[in-house]
Amino acid sequence: MGGYVIITDSTTDLPQSKAEEWGVEIIPYIFNLDGKEYFNYLDWREMSVKGFYDALREGKKGSTTQVNQFRYMEIWEPFLQEGKDVLYMCLSSALSKSYEQSELAARELSEKYPDRKIITIDTKSASLGMGLLTYYAAKARDEGKTISELADYINKLIPVMHHWVMADDLHHLRRGGRVSGAAAFMGTVLNIKPMIHMTKEGKLTPMTKARGRNKALEFMLEQMTHHEMSPAKQPVFISHSDAPDLAEQLKQMVIAKHGDREFVINEIGPVVGAHTGPGTIALFFIGNERRG
Repeated sequence: MGGYVIITDSTTDLPQSKAEEWGVEIIPYIFNLDGKEYFNYLDWREMSVKGFYDALREGKKGSTTQVNQFRYMEIWEPFLQEGKDVLYMCLSSALSKSYEQSELAARELSEKYPDRKIITIDTKSASLGMGLLTYYAAKARDEGKTISELADYINKLIPVMHHWVMADDLHHLRRGGRVSGAAAFMGTVLNIKPMIHMTKEGKLTPMTKARGRNKALEFMLEQMTHHEMSPAKQPVFISHSDAPDLAEQLKQMVIAKHGDREFVINEIGPVVGAHTGPGTIALFFIGNERRG
C-alpha cells in the first residue's frame, strides 16, 4: 500500500531489462504494418524490429495508432486501487495526441479516486530521450523523492534533454511527406543525411545536412561537445533503427572525445521507427537549454 508508480510507454525504446531493473511500468503503444495492428512491447514479442525495418525496406507501409484515454485508465486503475499514486511520462505532445488522452484519463480517475495523486508529464521527448528521463526519474525515486518532488525534477530536466538525430532513408521521409520526391532523389544521389534535433517544444526540426554517415556522426558529436554540461559524469543514450554498427561507432567517438561513461544503446522501436525509417541514429544527453 502507498507510494507511487512511474509509468511511461514503449516509445521510450528502452531495453526490457532496463525497465525491469528500474522498476517502471510500460504501456505498449500500437503500430500498423500493411494494415495489420501490433503492440509495441519493449521485448518486441509481436514483431521483431529487424522484421519491421526489413518490411519497410521492401516498401510495406508502417503507421501508428494513438492510445485513447480508456487504455490509460485500464492500466492505471489497478495501481490506484492498491493505494498507489501514478506518475505518467508521455511521448511529446508535439508528436502525438496521446498526451491529451492521458490528461483526460487522469481527470476522470482523479474524480473516482480523490485521495490519490495522478500526475501526467509531457516529456517533449521521444525514443531514448524519454528513456534517459526515465533513468533519472527512477534514480530520483530511489533516492526518496516524493511524487510531487519527482514531477518538479523531471520538468526541470526536460528543457535540457538533448536529442540529435540523423535520418538515413530519404525515400522513407518522402513517403511520410517530410521531403519532396526531387529532394529525396537528389539527396540519395549526393549521399545527403538530414540532421534533426528536438526543440524545447518537443518538435523534430531539421537543422542542417551532412554529406555521408561519417560526417553526420561527427556533427552529432560536435553538438554534444558544444551543448553538454557535465561530460565526465552523465550517461549517454544512443538509439538506432537497425544500424548497430553506426551506434557502436558513435559510442566509440563519444568515448574518444569525452571518456567512458555509462551507455544505453538500443533499437528504435516500430512506433517511432514508422516515422523515421531504417538507418536512423540518435544521440541523447543532458546539456544546456534546447533551442526553440
